[in-house]
Amino acid sequence: MYANNDKASARPKLTVPQLRQYKRDRRKLVALTAYDASFAAVLDASGVDLILVGDSLGMVVQGHDSTLPVTLDDAIYHTRCVARGLRSALLITDLPFQSDATAERALDAATRALQAGAAMVKLEGAGHKLDTIRFLVEREIPVCAHLGLTPQSVLRLGGYKVQGREAAAAQRLRDDARAVMEAGAELLVLECVPSTLAAQVSADLAIATIGIGAGPDCDGQILVLHDLLGVGTGHRRPRFVKDFLCEGGSVAAAIEAYAAAVREGRFPGPEHGYAG
Repeated sequence: MYANNDKASARPKLTVPQLRQYKRDRRKLVALTAYDASFAAVLDASGVDLILVGDSLGMVVQGHDSTLPVTLDDAIYHTRCVARGLRSALLITDLPFQSDATAERALDAATRALQAGAAMVKLEGAGHKLDTIRFLVEREIPVCAHLGLTPQSVLRLGGYKVQGREAAAAQRLRDDARAVMEAGAELLVLECVPSTLAAQVSADLAIATIGIGAGPDCDGQILVLHDLLGVGTGHRRPRFVKDFLCEGGSVAAAIEAYAAAVREGRFPGPEHGYAG
């Protein structure tokens, strides 16, 4: 499963300003999660554009039932590991639960993430988070926003449910998407929202959208690496997941197949999305 270093170094390093150019050029962004240097190197060599050290590590690495137990120290540790495996991909780190509860806490967390090797941090929600996004951006920290199903809100939401199906909720999500962009976010993850709504949000914005369970019309796609490889974690398999390893035959081939399917518009298909 080791990456070919010559292959990895063939691509120039992706930068934050290039994300908007990808959207203007209608080039799909390919994203995956990673949590260690070895898999990060394989993803990098296989053409993945964006790598997220997600707080999903709480479920797929640590064995928890949610992302809530993940600490900032956990996120920083895994960011350092992943950064050592990268040459070209842009690295994003999740700010774990309540590490962004105030702008000042978010600044401390984000500073640690960038010093560990990340190029951007991701935080969930809008509302009071808009001030936090502005606060970080004003201090030279690139931000990825996250709307729709926000896993850190699982207790309030009552589970992992599709968001934005009702007209009022859909309009609120569209408004929030514009608001996070205007606050300075350079990227937006849309999770578990109806495909038509995700298409509308993507058309509304000048920044790229990255979908997960949000249909084919986002500007890019992301999956949890373990889901792409068909690694069972004891949790219910979401409908937006596809096992690429069973078709690819090797880890590297599975990731390359995923990247090609995203760029060519073959993944996700209609069966991986949600109706309004």
